[in-house]
Amino acid sequence: MSETPHTDSPDFDDMTRDIAEVPAVEVIVTVAVNLMSAAAVKLGLTEDGEAHKDLDEARKLVHALAGLLDAGATEISSFHAAPLRDGLKSLQLAFREASIIPDEPGQGPGEKYTGPVYG
Repeated sequence: MSETPHTDSPDFDDMTRDIAEVPAVEVIVTVAVNLMSAAAVKLGLTEDGEAHKDLDEARKLVHALAGLLDAGATEISSFHAAPLRDGLKSLQLAFREASIIPDEPGQGPGEKYTGPVYG
């Protein structure tokens, strides 16, 4: 009697079929939410706060989120884009507040895409 060996590796054929069924809007929104969540952690906005705070990493994540929203906003409709833009602005303001030496207006993370963010 032979047993099928158990592996922990993902079944890429199943993953490919699963992703093929997901609408582009859902993929874009999911990526945006993941970027937002990661940025919030790196900004120290979670329960553990200071333990994970890293403004250099947060800057990269917020900038990437702004770029994604700038490029994808017309593709995902204002229904999806508006709350994501609000979340982005909140993260940009949190970054500005957390910075010891704030960036000049228009120079903060993602402001290349959104324009200056003021508190």
